[in-house]
Amino acid sequence: MRCIVGLGNPGIKYAETRHNIGFILIDHLAGIFQISLAAKKWDSLIGKGYIGERQVLLATPLTYMNRSGLAVAQILSFHKIPPQGLLVVHDDMDIPLGRIKIVRSGGSGGHNGVDSIIETLGTREFPRLKIGIGRPLPQQKPEHYVLEPFSFEERSILEETLKKAGKASEVIVRQGIEEAMNLFNIKEVNVISH
Repeated sequence: MRCIVGLGNPGIKYAETRHNIGFILIDHLAGIFQISLAAKKWDSLIGKGYIGERQVLLATPLTYMNRSGLAVAQILSFHKIPPQGLLVVHDDMDIPLGRIKIVRSGGSGGHNGVDSIIETLGTREFPRLKIGIGRPLPQQKPEHYVLEPFSFEERSILEETLKKAGKASEVIVRQGIEEAMNLFNIKEVNVISH
């Protein structure tokens, strides 16, 4: 079984913010694959179901972002899922809105939720699906930018991004992370004309 955890902050105040893109994708996956996120266990909202023939556990921690690791550790421990069987979905300011990136492991990139998971699990060896939210304007503080809702103009891009991230999640579960990385980690090529 693979566990897909979306990172965010609980509560209506944060529901539509950039920092909650992990929660938003989990809701998207739950809708597509008809998985009910009704159970409250291990400091999380939990849903168990199938993507294709593979069993998955979808989760959104009910702890705040900087304590996400506590919820994730409980889920993995109870279900005996190794860190490599985890997929953490989170926002990334270093990726433009509309793009996603899949990585096998690595540092947190300054993301408090990922920091918490690394610290609690004692390893950086778990896959992530990073969803780009773009950079704030120079006069905006990053901590304020991530807690703002997506603008009206960004919403159509967000819809397409969720479809792409949903498909990437499905490929990771059904065909493996390598296949998903090959399909979705596409670099944009700059064409230089002379």
